[in-house]
Amino acid sequence: MADMTMPDAYGRLAEPSTLKIERLLPGPIERVWAYLTQSDLRRRWLASGEMRLAPDAPFELVWRNDELSNPPGHRPEGFSEEEKMASRIIAVVPPHCLVFSWGDGGEVSIELQALGKDVLLTLVHQRLVDRKTRLDVSSGWHAHLDILAARLLEREPGPFWDAWLLLRKEYEQRIPS
Repeated sequence: MADMTMPDAYGRLAEPSTLKIERLLPGPIERVWAYLTQSDLRRRWLASGEMRLAPDAPFELVWRNDELSNPPGHRPEGFSEEEKMASRIIAVVPPHCLVFSWGDGGEVSIELQALGKDVLLTLVHQRLVDRKTRLDVSSGWHAHLDILAARLLEREPGPFWDAWLLLRKEYEQRIPS
């Protein structure tokens, strides 16, 4: 049980093209679910976008990472102020499971499990086609989940982009070529 209640903050490759990351977050589970599914709450840690919680329902994720923290940190070259991605709900079981497409090629599954007053979030991102994508996605999910944890704890997160850049270097060491 100790392993379940204290997951490592770092993601790992469950398969060569599949990232798995777990986080123990403050509950209750319905509050964490709201941060996953409600656009106004999700934009505070990841990306906005209205979601109709039904299989095959399309939605758009809109990232404005400069707005996630104050200050935002130094945005790396090649990233714009806003990014958009078309997605689609694959499966939904409130408040325990959300599965959606990641653009045209990937798939993200987020499962929530109540553990007393806390919630174990397990995120699995499949079909990460190359090393650069695996590094970007791993550091991205890690940084975004750090912000989610801060928001749930009602704390101000550190600069998003600075954290992302440090995590990107860390994942370069952790994820094989």
